[in-house]
Amino acid sequence: MDVRNPNCIGFPSSSSNAKRFGDSALEENHWTKSRPSIIFALREAFRTHWPEYLMEACSLGFFMLSACGFTVLLFHPSSVIAQRISSEILRRALMGIAMGSTAIAIIFSPIGKRSGAHINPAVTLTYLRLGKVKPCDAAFYTLFQFVGAISGVLLAAMLMGDALAHQSVRYAATIPGPSGWQSALVAEIAISFLLMLVVLIVSNTRRLGRWTGVFAGVLIANYITFESPLSGMSMNPARTLGSAFVANIWTALGIYFVAPPTGMLLAGELYKRVRGVRNIACAKLHHHNNQRCIFECQFEQIVDSEPARANHVGSSEKIRNSKF
Repeated sequence: MDVRNPNCIGFPSSSSNAKRFGDSALEENHWTKSRPSIIFALREAFRTHWPEYLMEACSLGFFMLSACGFTVLLFHPSSVIAQRISSEILRRALMGIAMGSTAIAIIFSPIGKRSGAHINPAVTLTYLRLGKVKPCDAAFYTLFQFVGAISGVLLAAMLMGDALAHQSVRYAATIPGPSGWQSALVAEIAISFLLMLVVLIVSNTRRLGRWTGVFAGVLIANYITFESPLSGMSMNPARTLGSAFVANIWTALGIYFVAPPTGMLLAGELYKRVRGVRNIACAKLHHHNNQRCIFECQFEQIVDSEPARANHVGSSEKIRNSKF
């Protein structure tokens, strides 16, 4: 074999070189052409759906403001309530009721009914995986959820000052308990899995669907009461980052970015395998209203047996052309 011959084995021929370089050029050209389409899709999604994105930010911002306020009220040593209630579990129970009620209020509020009240990137990611949220909407929902969480804690810091920074409050940060990060990781996966599974089951049941927010709020209240000593009870990467960013507390931050999405995605996969993806109505937690829907929605076909509401928009094409 002549090693100088480029057509011998081990040396690509000129024709193969041309083919290879041609394929590379085609791939590069395809990527170059796809970039404007991605940018256009993002721009179009933002143009038509920015109110929902802003509502998600405001909702999570309000949730964080509430979390900070009730933490100061129930755990700061100078608080009258904290002084009169010495029982730790009783204070956690009151905190759970407060935050569960906050979540219910957000879900049943006009903006919660409009945006779907995910207020959690892990929830949005799960609905994306289940085909109920489009990628561009999921990207903006996640971005605005993080912005809302940080903004809510910043506003709380402005209003509450040093009280929020006190060692007993620590900006309502979520960190692993005395059992360590391993227990926190397992606990966060478990509570996230159960919450998402309950939301999927209840929201896709005709008789119970309108009460999905109540089920979620009750679970949150119980988690704060009984589970928070293990992990701080987050279930929400944006919620944890909001406190961590302002407080500069980064303890085991990775747990809260890994565990909640893992638990909720597992719940979504289980539900999809048992019930089927076609039996998932929508990505809204409360859909018994006349607010528009920007998701891949089958609510009226799966859950709602009543005639279609005049103001309900189920198809993405109608949403894209809607005005507000």
